[in-house]
Amino acid sequence: MNAAVAAIALLPGLAFGSFLNVVAARIPLRRSLVSPGSACMACGTPLAWYDNVPLLSFALLRGRCRHCKTAIPWRYPLVEATTAVLVAGCVLRFGLTWDAAVGAFFCAALVAISATDAERHIIPNRVVLPAAVIVLAANTMLHPSVEWAVAGLGAALFLFIAALAYPAGMGMGDVKLALLLGVALGRTVPIAMMVGMISALVPSIVLFARHGSAARKMKIPFGPFLAFGGVVALFAGPALLAMYLSLL
Repeated sequence: MNAAVAAIALLPGLAFGSFLNVVAARIPLRRSLVSPGSACMACGTPLAWYDNVPLLSFALLRGRCRHCKTAIPWRYPLVEATTAVLVAGCVLRFGLTWDAAVGAFFCAALVAISATDAERHIIPNRVVLPAAVIVLAANTMLHPSVEWAVAGLGAALFLFIAALAYPAGMGMGDVKLALLLGVALGRTVPIAMMVGMISALVPSIVLFARHGSAARKMKIPFGPFLAFGGVVALFAGPALLAMYLSLL
């Protein structure tokens, strides 16, 4: 039953992903999410509805604007597909419940944050802070406990100390993202932090291997790696935490 509902959830997930592309493109520029309508970022030509269908339009247009033939960034279909898969995954994991709704909202926020950080190296306050407030309120109502607030403050404090110790490698946006992870994941937030940090080592090692000491001056956005850790912890955090504790 959950599998069938999850498959159906792919369609609204794609539509939500299309909206997240608007969020990632306009929020950093402080532009309205409502008007004007979608347009080519290169030539400014408004997009017809048939050129704005998630995934399908990108495929039919072969990744180029119908009017000016400028390449459409791969971020657009990637955000749409990722959001759809995560929304469906939440339904599959939690069923048709409020927990699935909160999980899907949390994942959507992570997708928007990751897309913005990867492209502009910023984690917008107008996304991460409202998302943290909404998720904290929702989790506290669904599962009354101070766990969510304590986990959020603890995760944020941990990265805040790291940012003070190494300001060149950590920003306050990452601290606010840690707050969101904590209020969403509760006691499993250490799993998210650990997975995020370990996964961030991979591109760092590659850069050092290719560029040597010059790699120290190259910035890698940390947000997408923390977001990846958050997704892993959302779906597998309790099992991973239990496995870890069993080894102690």
